[in-house]
Amino acid sequence: MSEQATFAAGCFWSVELAFQRLPGVEKTAVGYIGGSKENPTYQDVCTGTTGHAEAVQLEFDPAKISYRELLDAFWKKHDPTTPDRQGNDVGTQYRSAIFYHSETQHREAVASRDEEQQRRGDATVVTQIVPATQFWPAEEHHQRYLEKGGQCSRKGCTDPIRCYG
Repeated sequence: MSEQATFAAGCFWSVELAFQRLPGVEKTAVGYIGGSKENPTYQDVCTGTTGHAEAVQLEFDPAKISYRELLDAFWKKHDPTTPDRQGNDVGTQYRSAIFYHSETQHREAVASRDEEQQRRGDATVVTQIVPATQFWPAEEHHQRYLEKGGQCSRKGCTDPIRCYG
C-alpha cells in the first residue's frame, strides 16, 4: 500500500526529478501547499502573498523505499540553511519544508532534521516541519517539466539535474 510524502526544497521542477529517480517512488506531482489561497496559480504563488510553497507530493511504496530514505534525499537535494531561498530563487515559496502526513512521519522528520543540524554545525537548519494541508497541483505544463525537457527520470539515474525556465 502506498503512502504520501510532501517536500518543499526550492524550485519544484528539480525536486520532482530527484524524487522521480528514486526506486520505490511511484508517482510525483508538483504544486502548492502551506498557504491561505484556495486553488492558487503559479502567478499567485510567485507574488509571495499566498503563503504557499512550491512543493512535490509523492506516492511511495514503503516496502521499496522508507520515509527515512526520502528524508535523506530531501536533505541532499537542497541547502536547508537558507531561509526562503535556493540558489537564485528567492521568496517564501522557495522555503525548505517537510509537510508530514502522520505522527510517524512527524517524529522521523524531527529526528532527521536534528541529525542534519548536527552535520551542519553552526549553520542553522531553517526547515519547517508542519502538518500537510491541502495540496494544490500546479498547472499541467509544470508537471514532469524537466523530464518533458529531455532530462532522464529513469530510476537510479545519476545524471546532473539542470533547472531552467
